[in-house]
Amino acid sequence: MKKLLSALLCLCLTDAAVAANLPGIPEFIDEMVAKHQFRRAELNELFARAEHRPDIIEAITKPATLKPWPEYRAAFVNAKRVKLGVAFWDKHQRTLQRAEQEFGVPAEIIVAIIGVETIYGKNAGTFRTLDALTTLAFDYPRRAPFFRAELENYLLLARDQDFNLLAIKSSYAGALGIPQFMPSSYRNYALDYNGNHKIDLLKEEIDAIGSVANYMKGYGWLANQPVATLANLNVELCVSDLKTIRSMADWAQVGIVPQVSNATYPAARISDYTLGDAKEFWLVFNNFEVITKYNNSDFYAMSVVQLAQAIKAARANSYTQSGVPRN
Repeated sequence: MKKLLSALLCLCLTDAAVAANLPGIPEFIDEMVAKHQFRRAELNELFARAEHRPDIIEAITKPATLKPWPEYRAAFVNAKRVKLGVAFWDKHQRTLQRAEQEFGVPAEIIVAIIGVETIYGKNAGTFRTLDALTTLAFDYPRRAPFFRAELENYLLLARDQDFNLLAIKSSYAGALGIPQFMPSSYRNYALDYNGNHKIDLLKEEIDAIGSVANYMKGYGWLANQPVATLANLNVELCVSDLKTIRSMADWAQVGIVPQVSNATYPAARISDYTLGDAKEFWLVFNNFEVITKYNNSDFYAMSVVQLAQAIKAARANSYTQSGVPRN
């Protein structure tokens, strides 16, 4: 960042005034000055302009994953996202092929993640990132260390990228840009995938594609390996069974088998989804767990899986109807 606060008015504020907003900010400023050589006066001015947002606390305590599965799924696996996903895939076909070859992550998974996260950049967040991360770092004790670290990473990212800290918008949790990377992920996994000598996940779709693939590989995505498959159960499971990772042979011994058999399936655990009065059970593998690194929720990961399947099927179907080749 050439000037950390280029957009700020010159304010003469003290540490005491900053501390009156949210306890812990003066200590954080001390750390950033000592550890990363930020200028104290600039940080004082910055946090004086940060807004404490109680609505962010309310939002994070009522996540979408608390909704019933059919309601949650419908929000992400729907005709709009499928249609836009096919268009996004067609627009970036070569880039997606390249990312799949380099990182081993299927094109449909990359497309689905971006679709679930921001509807292909259409809904990248309306909260000022500075406000979101400051509020959560100093007024959300349950996860304060995590968000304090993300705030630290955000200031470092802003310095590197020359962000206007009073203008950048994000999700209520501080996730940024087309793929909704947290600042630490932005710094660790974002790529200049279009080769224009800058990394821009806020506006550049090609950078977002490569960065998502790099993120997934970084968290252990295995190329040419399954993600999840429906299972038939002839046994009642307890909660501990759902978290147990077993081989297919071990699952078969207790009456649990994949609906589509495959001798090469690796070890898996069970993930269940309530549909009305019934339950649907899936065997989920390593790559499913990698998707949960993006958002620690089976609902989230399964939405990505099912949106990916729907987009891939819709794209194949449109080829069948039009006769236009699609790779």
